[in-house]
Amino acid sequence: MIVPEYWAEAREQARHKGRPITVRRYGWSDESVDAAQAHANARARQALDAILAGARLPRRELRTNYGVAGVPIREQIVARHGDVVITRNSYGALCLNTPDVLFADVDLAERPSGCVVSIGGLAIIAAVGFAVGLLAWHWVAGVALAMLGVWAVNRFWLRRQQAVFDRDGGAEVRALALVEAFSAAHPEWHLRIYRTPAGLRVLAMHRTFQPDDADAALLFSALQADHLYTVMCKVQRCFRARLTPKPWRIGIDQRIRPPVAAWSAEQANLPERLAWIAGYEQRSRGHAACCYLGSLGDTARIDPKAEHVRALHDAMARADSDLPLA
Repeated sequence: MIVPEYWAEAREQARHKGRPITVRRYGWSDESVDAAQAHANARARQALDAILAGARLPRRELRTNYGVAGVPIREQIVARHGDVVITRNSYGALCLNTPDVLFADVDLAERPSGCVVSIGGLAIIAAVGFAVGLLAWHWVAGVALAMLGVWAVNRFWLRRQQAVFDRDGGAEVRALALVEAFSAAHPEWHLRIYRTPAGLRVLAMHRTFQPDDADAALLFSALQADHLYTVMCKVQRCFRARLTPKPWRIGIDQRIRPPVAAWSAEQANLPERLAWIAGYEQRSRGHAACCYLGSLGDTARIDPKAEHVRALHDAMARADSDLPLA
């Protein structure tokens, strides 16, 4: 189960050593609200019994959308395509959730900026500049030389680091090189590469995977994939890809409401929420979530399930368009 249809919450109370204990737990089901409530009741009772037996467990579970250990993804379900689920996340974007088609996200390194010299180095430079100015002229000159020295040395090293960063084409070229190196070492893999606003997205086409597969971990490690994404893939037992723009990238400052609680029909259909979604969808039409760059490896090997997910992903993310990324 990746994204349950129904949710409920249960509360169990007891007295332990003269003090009241209250435990709350969520339950979920794809069958009905009653089934979700029964599941919540059972989880709350089990947690209370464990706490009374001495276990150190939280009294309440976090009310969050995308995940903590033991709780599935809790987001509004927008559509189902077999076992692929399209959800609306906490900030309003649509996301594709699949149990076995491998996506990897790679964030690009940022170009060096700001202060690039260590605090210790800056302190030494400032101390030397101050001492020279104080001995030669006046303490005011010492302060001025200290500030000038710090600025000049940091500027020098910043320029050098930026030159090194830009020398081989920048972060995108280096990220692509990681994908190309992996493909060269594993030519049997069929990989599709996409550009996202902040990095790369890689889709494996030659077979399906489980999120805890060693081969999936191998790809994540080789591509230096986003750490939080790799962890959540295992926790939620699915792979995930954002399909529509982040609102703030298309000029929407107002947050969708409720941001972390729209898993019931009543909440999902609140007029304020529907109005926000209508405005978001209108602005989203002029942007894409990613852009297809090319494929590597054995491109003749295409798993039918992966192809189904690819077609859905590319259409909803507008990956074959020339629209600006957001």
